Amino acid sequence: MSMGSILAGPVALVAAAVFLLLPAASLAQLQVGFYNTSCPNAEVLVRQAVTAAFANNSGVAPGLIRLHFHDCFVRGCDASVLLTVNPAGGKTEREAPPNFPSLRGFEVIDAAKAAVERSCPQTVSCADILAFAARDSINLTGNTFYQVPSGRRDGRVSNDSEALQFLPNPNSTAQVLTDGFGVKGLTAEEMVVLSGSHTIGRSHCDSFLFKNRERLANGTISPAYQALLEALCPPTTGPTTLITTEIDVSTPTALDNNYYKLLPLNLGLHFSDDQLIRNATLAPFANNFAANETLWKEKFVAAMLKMGNIEVKTGSQGEVRLNCSVVNPGSSSTAGVEMLMFPGSASDASADEVATS
Repeated sequence: MSMGSILAGPVALVAAAVFLLLPAASLAQLQVGFYNTSCPNAEVLVRQAVTAAFANNSGVAPGLIRLHFHDCFVRGCDASVLLTVNPAGGKTEREAPPNFPSLRGFEVIDAAKAAVERSCPQTVSCADILAFAARDSINLTGNTFYQVPSGRRDGRVSNDSEALQFLPNPNSTAQVLTDGFGVKGLTAEEMVVLSGSHTIGRSHCDSFLFKNRERLANGTISPAYQALLEALCPPTTGPTTLITTEIDVSTPTALDNNYYKLLPLNLGLHFSDDQLIRNATLAPFANNFAANETLWKEKFVAAMLKMGNIEVKTGSQGEVRLNCSVVNPGSSSTAGVEMLMFPGSASDASADEVATS
C-alpha cells in the first residue's frame, strides 16, 4: 500500500471537507500535488529525510510539528522561522525567547531541502518542506497520514519582535490563548485541538516551574507531580536552563489523546494546558477529546490543514529559497511586492502542471 493510500475513512472525509472550506484565494494556488510535474518526488524525499532523522531521534517529530506551527503563527506559513539572518537587521524569529533555545528540527529541514535541491533545483519552497515534514511527523507518531496542499512561497522577513507578539505563551490564560488563535482565524475548539500536539515532545524547566508553584497553592497541579518537577529542575532555573521533561507523562512518544486524559488528574505540565479544563467554554472540547481519540485525530488533521493556510504567500509573492536559513542573493526584505522567481520553479508551472503537505 502506498503512503498516499493510507488516508481513509472519517479522517479522509474531514480533510477533504476542510480543503473545500479554505479561502478561495488560497484554493486557487495551494493544491494537493502542486509538484506532481515540476518535482514529482518532492514529498518522498522529505519523508525519507524525516524518517531517517526520526529513526535516530524520535524527538525530531514533535520538534518539526512545533516548527511548522511557530512558522505559521508569525507572518504566515512562509518559512520565516528558519532564517538565521534578518536582511533588515536585528534578530530573527528563531532567536526570540519563544523559539530559542527550545525550537528544533532545523537540521532535518536542511537535509530534506538538500535532497530536494539535488533532484529539483530551485523548485520546492522551504515553507512547503516544513508542511510536509510536519505531516510526516504526525504519521510517524500517530499513524495518521493526510494529503497537504502545497504551493507556498518563502518569505524574506523575520523579526524576533513578531514572534514575541504572536506566539502563545505557556503561562497564558484561556482568554489570551483563545484571542491569540482567533487573530489567526482559528476557533476556540481548534485551539484546544492543536494543543493536543503536546501529547508528544518535551518542555524546558523555565516554561513551567515557577507558574506551577502558584498552581500548587491553588490545587490545580498534583503535589506529587510538582515534587518530581522541582527535583528535576535546578533552583537556578532560567531561560538558558536546558533541562527538559516530557509534556505527556503517560505516552510521551505517541500522538494520542492521553494528553487530554491527564488534565483532569492535575497532570497538565503548563499553566496553559491546565486552562483547557478550567474554562467553561474549553472544557467540553477537552473532555470530548479525552473520551474519543478518533474524533480528536480527525479534528487535529483538519486544524493542521487550516493552520497551514494562514497568510500563505503564493504565485509571484516571496521566493523559493536555495538555502532555507538565508534569503536568496539579491532578495530585498523591503520590497512591497516580492517578485523573485526562478525558471522552472513551482510558481512558473503551467496550469496542467499544478495537480497537489
